[in-house]
Amino acid sequence: MSDDVRRARWESATEWPLTAAALFFLVAYAWPILDPTLSGGWLTALEVLSWTAWAAFLVDYLVRLRLASHKVEFVRHNLLDLAVVVLPLLRPLRLLRLVTLLAVLNRKAGGSLRGRVSVYVAGAAVMVILVASLAELQAERGAPGALIRTFGDALWWAATTVTTVGYGDLHPVTTQGRWVAVGLMLAGIALIGVVTATFASWLIEQVQDIEEASRAATAQDVETLSEQITRLQRTVDELRAERAADRPPTG
Repeated sequence: MSDDVRRARWESATEWPLTAAALFFLVAYAWPILDPTLSGGWLTALEVLSWTAWAAFLVDYLVRLRLASHKVEFVRHNLLDLAVVVLPLLRPLRLLRLVTLLAVLNRKAGGSLRGRVSVYVAGAAVMVILVASLAELQAERGAPGALIRTFGDALWWAATTVTTVGYGDLHPVTTQGRWVAVGLMLAGIALIGVVTATFASWLIEQVQDIEEASRAATAQDVETLSEQITRLQRTVDELRAERAADRPPTG
């Protein structure tokens, strides 16, 4: 059995466990933000859960790298997965560890048809808004002059920012919050671009289907007309032959 086949089997077998690990990581990240009054025991447990989820992605990446036939190409085409296992080591970039969720969605959508890409985009949009809301609330809560004080405020701010509406009623006042806003704006532009491209692809396919149907109908009409002409020519030849046979000889 080739390494590529073994890697494909490994990815298929670990798809759902890694999805669960990513969701556990999101819970471990979000809970202390939504409930800042958690006791030290709970915080420790959630920290352990967070690092356990990261360890699962580390093992997955190393196994797939080991089974890859062309390791340099594997690294180049799986930079998001590499970020998952590297960024947790670069404190204080804790927020960027949430890229694990994007990694799961990216693998599930890889090599899929446009319909699955649409599902991926929708899931990514929801996840980005949720994660940005949590990160912004964590950065802004308690800051002097902060306008974003509750999760509802953060969710509204994230929704207006990712869609590039930007009403301006809520905005970050901290440096960390502004960096989160920059990342969310870039994500919003990327998501809008993917949605536009997907719709354009669907529209082009519909036009091509209509053109192909029209060409098929035209070809069928031409073939039918050709058959009718052939039958008519055959009938004319038969009539000429009969007329020539009935005509008396001259002379």
